[in-house]
Amino acid sequence: MYYKNETIIIREFTPQEFILFSKLFENENVTRYLPYKTPEEYKEMFDKALSDYQDSPFSRWGIFHAENNDFVGMCLARNFFHNPDQVEIGYTLGENYWGKGLGTQVCQALVDYCRSLNDTKEIVAVTDLENAGSQKVLLKNGFKRIENLVREEEELAYFLLQNH
Repeated sequence: MYYKNETIIIREFTPQEFILFSKLFENENVTRYLPYKTPEEYKEMFDKALSDYQDSPFSRWGIFHAENNDFVGMCLARNFFHNPDQVEIGYTLGENYWGKGLGTQVCQALVDYCRSLNDTKEIVAVTDLENAGSQKVLLKNGFKRIENLVREEEELAYFLLQNH
């Protein structure tokens, strides 16, 4: 995936960017709504993203500021674990980029990308029940909140974007 507008660039990570990727998850405010992962699990996640670039239309990508190339965060699109007929999107932004409308732009770019694959799968997203900011972004992008998803004894807000 490659996407660029006046504010953000979404692109594949390079192997040298693991340090940026891993530092993103060192901030407790950033990881508050994410499942716990060890540093080794983040390394495995990053390495899988790099190999997925060759093997799959789905992966994790870096989000960078278009003007100064600062690392903003990461986003993903993948087959949804709970329903293979759905594609899950998600993103994580560095705290200094919260509240600037970037989540909305990333969400729309991911939706456009998934639709460009000519895939008939529905697009879904899950968030922590407390993550009001992400929930607003999804609603703004046309997602509809449906019945909560229970995953490993954790309840998550579940959003669905119906096909056009």
